[in-house]
Amino acid sequence: MTVAQALVEFLAHQWTVDGEHRERTVAGTFGIFGHGNVAGIGQALLQVNEAGGAMPFFQARNEQAMVHQAVGYARMHRRRGTYACAASVGPGAANMLTGAALATANRLPALLLVSDTFATRVADPVLQQLEHPHDIGIQVSDAFRPLSRFFDRVQRPEQLFSIALAALRVLTDPAETGAVTIALPEDVQAELIDVPVEFLADRDWHVRRPLPERSPLARAVEAIRNAKRPLIIAGGGVLYSGAEEELKALVEQTGIPVGTTQAGGGSLVWDQPQNLGGVGATGSAAANAIASHADVVIGIGTRYSDFTTASRTAFQGDGVRFVNVNVASFDAYKHGSQLPVIADARETLVALAQELEDYRVSDEHAARAAQAKADWDADVDAAFVPTVDVEDPQWLPGQPEIIGAVNAAMDPRDVIIQAAGSLPGDLQKLWRVRDALGYHVEYAFSCMGYEIAGGLGVKRGLLADGDDRDVVVMVGDGSYLMLHTELVTAVAEGIKLIVIIIQNHGYASIGHLSETVGSQRFGTRYRYAQSSEENPAIADFDSGEFLPVDLAANARSYGVDVIDIKPDADALAALSDAVTAAKAADGPTVIHLHSDPFVYAPEGNGWWDVPVAQVSEVESTRLARDEYVAQQKLQRPLLG
Repeated sequence: MTVAQALVEFLAHQWTVDGEHRERTVAGTFGIFGHGNVAGIGQALLQVNEAGGAMPFFQARNEQAMVHQAVGYARMHRRRGTYACAASVGPGAANMLTGAALATANRLPALLLVSDTFATRVADPVLQQLEHPHDIGIQVSDAFRPLSRFFDRVQRPEQLFSIALAALRVLTDPAETGAVTIALPEDVQAELIDVPVEFLADRDWHVRRPLPERSPLARAVEAIRNAKRPLIIAGGGVLYSGAEEELKALVEQTGIPVGTTQAGGGSLVWDQPQNLGGVGATGSAAANAIASHADVVIGIGTRYSDFTTASRTAFQGDGVRFVNVNVASFDAYKHGSQLPVIADARETLVALAQELEDYRVSDEHAARAAQAKADWDADVDAAFVPTVDVEDPQWLPGQPEIIGAVNAAMDPRDVIIQAAGSLPGDLQKLWRVRDALGYHVEYAFSCMGYEIAGGLGVKRGLLADGDDRDVVVMVGDGSYLMLHTELVTAVAEGIKLIVIIIQNHGYASIGHLSETVGSQRFGTRYRYAQSSEENPAIADFDSGEFLPVDLAANARSYGVDVIDIKPDADALAALSDAVTAAKAADGPTVIHLHSDPFVYAPEGNGWWDVPVAQVSEVESTRLARDEYVAQQKLQRPLLG
């Protein structure tokens, strides 16, 4: 066999085992071929598919999007399965760097098979090769080293066995997983190798679910029992360990309120009494109010990003302590916690429920959390009701109103997909999650352009399980323009995907942020450039007419069914009808509508640390600096 043939055959026989559940670790391979892999991985995939398809092959239109699809699939499969992504030398490989960073930041598995230049250097330099006089060996593939949880290069055929096994160990380890990169020189891919039968046999990779150790668990239980105002922060680890029912049982038993991270959305359904919604910079006023007074914060499967901690301003309680439950010690020790529990989320929640069987929060704490939730639910209800100007023929709905209309039109088990712009913040505040896997917002890397490709990966994950629920992608025009070509993939394979494009003619999120730091939405609008008479070399993008970009026509050109909603007082009703029609369709549908970017979600009282210039000749910047300094005073070291 060639090295590439052996690797493809090996991957076809890898299985992830999680308790009674067993599935293919690598469900298939995405590939875009060039001179670096067409005769290696490409030929191997052809051969295996002609023999019966033990390793399914799928086309993609962009290398970055391949990785996004793998990540979306992995999230839907709770990290137990993913895809391999094969790219050629040079630009093909470089296009995957963003995807690698996203996978690693999100702690989600993706296998990257990156082609490399000749190991023998017999043809040197080859097309698309980098050349560094100080180190001839450095190539594009080396850029994956800091972005990957595992990286190795198969310099000689004999190295394949140890490298492939090490890569799969990391890929299936919940504490270590992320982007796993194997660099494959194009000549080595096609070289002959004698392969032991054992290497090609079925191999099970058992997911580790470590139990909490006795002493750390006892210290955590003591801290919770002594707490007067405890709060749970539910992160993605709750979902990846399948612990949502155990979390529900614990909070119903103890009455401890819960705030969720973006990755933890769906850990509890929205109307579960203890669920206060998202916490932190874009969280709900309810979760942030309880967080500000919490004396013990119980983090379960969270990495405590700056959005979760509101840049370390969310937790203002004197002497607040952190009980951090995480399968990865790196995250369990965050904020200098002296109460880490390095264990599986589900196993720890079961143990905590047993140890806290006779514990319940005070009536005062429970009542305060319940009132905060009721007040926030009322605010969300109000945000969903539009103030329609029926006299204005060009009336536009705000994003909160659009979210409310889409949420109401979807079925309880449908999945919402998002990643970047103003939508993640508004969704964390407003989206009413009704299923554990119904909320998918990629916010560790918050990558513009993830949405359509990631949504396609989510849909693939559902189809693999025989699940017919719908996947709805919400994307702003800025993110859509970054990466929309996987719509062609959806058309080619007849994959049903609903994409809602919200056009606001610019970068709404950064525009709003720009205002808060005193930069007046500079450079965030999509308009014709205007030249100044005083200085023709300076282009002004803020005052010209809107660009005549027709995103609906763009999507239609790919062969997608498109519903283009007119900007008028009936837009929200038309949106609801459009979602209903798209759900009834068999293939992909794009719904396009315009929004008013100046209609904001209710204030959640969270803050995000974005430094403001210390000195400026611009008055708005000086005023923003004063506000920034005031907020900085609330930051805490969080050494608990």
